[in-house]
Amino acid sequence: MSYETLLAWIGALIGGMVMSIICNHLLLRFSQSLGIRNKNDVTIRWANESKPSLGGISFFIAFVFGSIGYSVVFQNEYIFHNHEFIGLLVAGIIAFVMGLADDAYNTKPLAKLFFQISCGIIFIASNTIIHLTANFWVDSLITIVWVVGIMNSLNMLDNMDGITGTTVLFILLACLGSDFIIFGWNMNIWTLTLLIQIGALIGFLQYNIHPSKMFMGDAGSQFIGLFTAFFSIKNLWNVGIDVDLNPYVGVLVTLHAFTPAAIDTFTVVINRLKKGQSPMVGGKDHTTHHLVYAGFNDKKVWIIFALMGLSSTLVTLISVYFCRLGNPYIALIFVVHFLLLFVLLYKNTIKYKRK
Repeated sequence: MSYETLLAWIGALIGGMVMSIICNHLLLRFSQSLGIRNKNDVTIRWANESKPSLGGISFFIAFVFGSIGYSVVFQNEYIFHNHEFIGLLVAGIIAFVMGLADDAYNTKPLAKLFFQISCGIIFIASNTIIHLTANFWVDSLITIVWVVGIMNSLNMLDNMDGITGTTVLFILLACLGSDFIIFGWNMNIWTLTLLIQIGALIGFLQYNIHPSKMFMGDAGSQFIGLFTAFFSIKNLWNVGIDVDLNPYVGVLVTLHAFTPAAIDTFTVVINRLKKGQSPMVGGKDHTTHHLVYAGFNDKKVWIIFALMGLSSTLVTLISVYFCRLGNPYIALIFVVHFLLLFVLLYKNTIKYKRK
């Protein structure tokens, strides 16, 4: 790794962090009447105090200004001629605007689903697709389901201080680490975009970790969900293709990286279907809530999820490393990591329900 590349990496990370901190600080100063949709909304949010849901704006601003900055410095790359980047940009704008509308007007679920599906179709049209089978249409359907699923999963997980931001931070670190293991140190639009968004998340968490000063809102969860879905396709799902192995290896690698979010989603869906309830409606039955019911305070719940995120990232990178060496079977061993955490947390929800 050259000295210039190292400086570029550090600069992108710090730049994203600084932009996020400045943006969120300014938003807080003008937030007395902005970003608070319902002052008595305590069903979906764990906190019983209304706070500005403006944090997601910093994610979008960091993405846009970072991309513009890269195009100015590296003029020979013509990033706006890159179909994949244009797809991410257009879909990102749709996700962000849709989230803003939901924060302001509480849009209908079907309208949100329509735009989420549209984002998935844009990814496919711009050649960002999960290569799992040899059939284009099957892979396209899997891609759309993945995009919609992640956007909703991270939105559902955004129910307690610092949880979603921290979970996404570790997922993006896994994406960045996977890219490094397979392709080595480099500086391109994808590396810079990842670093800037990681920095933006770190900056946002300064205001979102308990006791939080603001939420990311639907604008944040929808945009960061789309962003995470995009890079998980590029750097996790398609690992098998990148190292000339069975494409199904990417399923295991992705499962490792998304362990905290997957466990929460699976637990909520299973419990609500058992009760005959809709999995899409907000409530206080997430793994985060059950950990509080079990006796942990909000800060300890965040620490638990941070540790899960850290372990998931490490397991993901170990799996990717062995895949690069041509030994994908070692990845099967790490499935135990996911199953163990799932059983422990799901068992905790059952234990509380029995009480």
